[in-house]
Amino acid sequence: MAVSIDITGLPDERVVFAPSPLAELGAALHVLAEPGHHPGLHGWATATASGLDPALADRLHQAEFLWRSTRADILLPPQPGATLEEELDRLDELDDERFVASALEISCGGSYSQGSPSPLVDGTQRRLAIERATARGPRQAQFAVRLMDEPGTVRKWIRRLLEDCEQAFFRDLWQRTRVQLAADARHKTELLQHKGLAEALSSASAALSVEEPLPDDPRRRVVVDKLTQGRTTAVDPALPGGPGLTFLPTALGWPHLLALYAPGWRPVVTYPVVGAELPQPVELDLMRRRMEALSHPQRMRLCLSLARAPYTTGELANTFGLTAPEVSRHLKVMKEAGLVTTRRRGRYVQHRLDLTSVARLGSDFLETVLR
Repeated sequence: MAVSIDITGLPDERVVFAPSPLAELGAALHVLAEPGHHPGLHGWATATASGLDPALADRLHQAEFLWRSTRADILLPPQPGATLEEELDRLDELDDERFVASALEISCGGSYSQGSPSPLVDGTQRRLAIERATARGPRQAQFAVRLMDEPGTVRKWIRRLLEDCEQAFFRDLWQRTRVQLAADARHKTELLQHKGLAEALSSASAALSVEEPLPDDPRRRVVVDKLTQGRTTAVDPALPGGPGLTFLPTALGWPHLLALYAPGWRPVVTYPVVGAELPQPVELDLMRRRMEALSHPQRMRLCLSLARAPYTTGELANTFGLTAPEVSRHLKVMKEAGLVTTRRRGRYVQHRLDLTSVARLGSDFLETVLR
């Protein structure tokens, strides 16, 4: 599964790496709404939330579906500006139908990549929008209804809310992070110019890649490795601002990699600027192989020994009452999934569970095998 972006024939100069204050504010609001997603930012989230004016905190709660479970497309500008005010001005240029449809994309619905009418003009979409908002709470439902009934008034309310967030906490945060984000964007742009798009994307995230044309499929695509399926194009001349693809670095985003791929929008990808201490994401296929490898009860039992010390195939066979070929087959599956390491000690070959890889699957599993 992945999000696929058609870039066939797109010139490199139409691929943009640039920081966005609006996108980073959206990331900050998401951290405040879901601090559990970002344990490394717990201190910042706690200090910021405790320092918010109660009236501002109350307003943020009303509109939190714009950034909590998913990030509304209006918070991911395809043409980043130098200031938040500039980006909000561009947001004001959207018509009400496009703005409201984007703001009320509350859940990752299956119709996202196909597009759907605005809830301002389609009764079914209005009903669905109210249902999704109601699932978040009665105040969120009231807000969604107000947005559809009075779009002009609520759009001004949202802009004022974002401006008040800038005054309350975001201006200082942006001053601390914008230099880092601008430097990262310049580095990615230089890689794009001198080493090509594939090199620039791999530098941004291991979950980004370029799929080159094949004899039976002449299209060139950017692939975003995510647990979702979507397709869009960056080469449609009718896109607002013209054909293009935008990448937005974020200092607050890890581990999220967001992709805007709604029809009629210029595609946008936000990627986290991570330090050396933060792990890169694994491929979804590798994650699937790891889960399948650990779903077998015998391989789970092998983990109990392999987590504690290195063992030879013969030792494992004797311990668990298996034949050596049986153990070898299990070890092969686990090794191909990146869960087991092998080393030679003289005439013996020893196997051991890779605790670093296993720990990334979850602390409950690791505690179980080490119990």
